Amino acid sequence: MPSPTSAPAPAVADLAPASAPDLGPAPGLRRRTVSAARLVVIGGGLSYRALFNWTTPPMFIGTLLVGPLLQLLFFVFLGRQLQVADDRFYLLGNAVVSASTACVYGGTMAIANERRYGTLGAVLLSPRNRAPLWFGRALPYVLNGLVISVFTLTVACLLLGLRIPLGALPGLAAVLLAAAAGCSAFGLALGALGLRFRDVFLISNVASSGLLLLTGANVPRESLPEWMRAVGDVLPMTHAAAAARELSAGGGLDGRGIAAELLTGAGYVLLAVVLLTWFERGSRRRATLDVM
Repeated sequence: MPSPTSAPAPAVADLAPASAPDLGPAPGLRRRTVSAARLVVIGGGLSYRALFNWTTPPMFIGTLLVGPLLQLLFFVFLGRQLQVADDRFYLLGNAVVSASTACVYGGTMAIANERRYGTLGAVLLSPRNRAPLWFGRALPYVLNGLVISVFTLTVACLLLGLRIPLGALPGLAAVLLAAAAGCSAFGLALGALGLRFRDVFLISNVASSGLLLLTGANVPRESLPEWMRAVGDVLPMTHAAAAARELSAGGGLDGRGIAAELLTGAGYVLLAVVLLTWFERGSRRRATLDVM
């Protein structure tokens, strides 16, 4: 028998911890969103520092700033000699396409250099979602390309007397940003080929030259054959170059040009996802992830 002084045994319900309030799926969704954002921003910044080969100041200035500027001057003076188009045509076209130096090669390096440096296997073993992992790597090159385009356009105004209405500057900034985003997606799709091809930079060199010829940056598109115009329609920067020239001439911002540029970039994003998934599965099956 229990003694008279013994305390009564606690009920089972008293021993159970208080249940936490039901907050629904919001906290889990919030944590996943924050985690994906960290992967995009921080992971993209780390990959930019590790994989982009022009992060030292002399190489950055010489390759990404001076190179596009010399290209702009070359085509301006060549256009004057041949009398194909006026200075505005070449200045705006090259200001837009100058972002391709960082976006095409940067997007390629963001994936191909993982294989080149032997770290691709460790990246693909990560359980994280592939979409933010790869898209985060393209984000720094969007900003990098925008900086190059703004620099080239500023120097063009100072050296060659290009005049742009002040009211056109916000629209022009939106056009340059859309062009850099679309071109970065294009570079990411080219970089996906680095999971299969040994020398993907040969493809990048050809693609970069194709942008100079087929987007209307330096050759009027109406003078190109029909098949070249058709190819240019699905390349990044084609619609952005036309929109930039229209804005600088005093025309209003045509949302169709930016929409077409963003739609083109979205198409290359989808292509990059499909290629990355396909090549990753094939490389796993054949055990050739890091084979050069």
